[in-house]
Amino acid sequence: MEAESDEQKEITQRPKGDNKIQYLLTCIGFAVGLGNVWRFPYLCQTYGGGAFLIPYVIALVFEGLPLLHMELAIGQRLRMGSVGVWSSISPYQGGVGVASMLVSFLVGLFYNMILAWILWYFFHSFQSPLPWRDSVNYFWYRETLNMTPNIETSGSLQWWLVLCLASAWCIVYICFIRGIETVGKAIYATATFPYLVLTIFLITALTLPGASDGLIYLFTLNWETLKNPKVWLDAATQIFFSLSLAFGGLIAFSSYNPQKNNCERDALIVGCVNSFTSIYASIPIFVILGFKANENNNNCQNWNILTLTNAFNIGVGNITLENYGEWLNYLNKTDPSEVESLNLKACNLQTFLEESASGTGLAFILFTEAVIEMPASQVWAVLFFVMLFCLSLSSMFGNLEGVLTPLLDLHIVPPWIPKEAFTGLICLISFAVALIFTLGSGNYWLEIFNSYVGSVPLLIIAFFEIIAVAYVYGINRFNDDIEWMTGRRPNIYWQATWRFISPFMLLVVFVAYVVIEAEKQPTYNAWNPDYVHYPLADVLHYPEWVFAICVLLSILPVVAIPLVAFYKFMCFLKNYTMNRHNQNPYANEYCHGEL
Repeated sequence: MEAESDEQKEITQRPKGDNKIQYLLTCIGFAVGLGNVWRFPYLCQTYGGGAFLIPYVIALVFEGLPLLHMELAIGQRLRMGSVGVWSSISPYQGGVGVASMLVSFLVGLFYNMILAWILWYFFHSFQSPLPWRDSVNYFWYRETLNMTPNIETSGSLQWWLVLCLASAWCIVYICFIRGIETVGKAIYATATFPYLVLTIFLITALTLPGASDGLIYLFTLNWETLKNPKVWLDAATQIFFSLSLAFGGLIAFSSYNPQKNNCERDALIVGCVNSFTSIYASIPIFVILGFKANENNNNCQNWNILTLTNAFNIGVGNITLENYGEWLNYLNKTDPSEVESLNLKACNLQTFLEESASGTGLAFILFTEAVIEMPASQVWAVLFFVMLFCLSLSSMFGNLEGVLTPLLDLHIVPPWIPKEAFTGLICLISFAVALIFTLGSGNYWLEIFNSYVGSVPLLIIAFFEIIAVAYVYGINRFNDDIEWMTGRRPNIYWQATWRFISPFMLLVVFVAYVVIEAEKQPTYNAWNPDYVHYPLADVLHYPEWVFAICVLLSILPVVAIPLVAFYKFMCFLKNYTMNRHNQNPYANEYCHGEL
C-alpha cells in the first residue's frame, strides 16, 4: 500500500508504544473483556458444556484469526485509524471506518455503565456483613438498579448510579489523557491482574463441595447438541465479538506499531490468549455453578425430608441426604397417594446445573452469591470486583481509541484544541448520553444496546472489511505488504480464509442470524417488585416505539457504508462532468475529503 508523500511526515511522527509487550497487552486487554467471563461460560452451560467448544474452535480457526490478522496488518501498514485505513483502500469504503467508529462509540456508552455498576459493588464490598448477604437479587434489582416494572416506565435518575457513572468516565479519561502513552502504562495492571484473581478464585473454588460436578458438566460432550444450528451460530458470533473485531480499536492500536513488525505472530498470540482466557475463566465459574447446584439440590431435598418426616411421623434424623432416595422409593411403594398429596419439590442436580444466569446476572448475582459462602467474604468481593474493573477498563481503552483515532486522523479537530481537551469532550458527551442507563428503566435499555448494537452491525462491517481487502485492494497486493512487513508471504491457510472461507462464514452467520431473529417476537424480562427472590417474573413484548429504536440501533452504524459510497460516487460524477466540459480547472478538488 503506497502512502502519500504529504502524509509521510505525519506517519513518521505518529506516537508509538514503549515496547512490544506493552502493545500485545493492549490488544489482549481490548479483546479479553467481560464477555470472556460471563457470555462464554453462559453459552457453554446453555449448550450442555463441552460440546460448545467444538464449533467455537472451528469458528476461531476459520473466522476469528483471519479477521484478526487482517485488521492488525492493515492498521500497522497504513498507520491510521479505521476511517483513514478503509478510505485509503478505496474512497467508496470510507463508510466502513465511520461505521466502526459509531459502533465503538455506542458500545462504549453501555460498557462504561457496567463499569459504574462494578464501582458501586466495589464500594459496598468493604461493608461487614456484605449488604447483599440476605438477598442477592433484591440488592441488585432494587438497591442498585431500582428497576421500574417495565421499559415504558422510565423512572428517575438514580443519583448513586449517576455518581458512579461520572467516576467511571473520569477514570477512563485520566488513563487516556495522553493517548497511547498513558494507556500503555495502565495496561500492565489492567491486562494482567484478572489472571491473578481468576487463579486465586479457581484454587479456592476447587475446595467447595460440589466443585467436581461443575467440572464434569463443563467438559462432558453432548454430541446431540451439535445438531442444533443455533449452537454453530452462537459459536461463530461469540468468537467474533470476543476478539473485538470490526470495532476499529485493533486497527487503531496496531497503527502505533513500527511497520516492520510480525503482525501474523501478534494475531496468533492475541487470538489464542483470548480463547484460552475464555476457557480458563469458565473453570472457576463452572466450579461455582457446581457448588451452587449442590447447595440448591441439598436445600430442595432437605425441604422434602422435613415434609416427609412430619407427614409420616418418622423420627428426626432417620431420613438424611444420603438415604433420601431410598426412603422416597420406599414411601412411594407403601403409600403413593399420600406422597403425591405432599407436592414434593423435584430435586435434580442436573436441572440445577442447567439453570443459568447470563450477562450481568452472572457477575452481580451468581458470583456475589458464591462470595457470601466463602470465608473472609469481603476480601473475595473486593478481589472479584477489582478483576471486573480491570477487564472493563482495558476494553474501554479500545472502544475509546476506536473513536478518537479516526476523528484525529480526519483532522476535523482544530489544531488549537489540545488532544487532552478533545478527549475530555468525547468523554463528557458520552457521559451525558449514557445517563439513560441510570434511569429506573436503564437496565432494559442497556440490554437493548448490548443485543442490537453489538450484533448485526459488526457482522456487516467485518464482511465489507474482508471484501475490501481481498477483492477491492487485491489479495496479491495485500500479501506483498505482509511479506514486506514480516519477511515472509502468507501461507495457504491465510490465503484460503481471506479469499473464500471467512467471507462465506460471515455471510452465512449474518443470514442465519437475521432468519432466526425474524422468527422471534422481541421480548424482555420485566421486574416484578412483589417478588424478592425471583424478581424477573414477567415476560413482556417490546412496545412498537421501542422496537423501532432496536431496529434503528442495528441500522444506524452501518448506514454510513452506503451513504459514504453514494456521496463519493456523486463527487466522481461531478468531477467527471466538470472536467469533460472544462467548466472549472479545480474540479478535481471537489469533494476531496478524508472519507
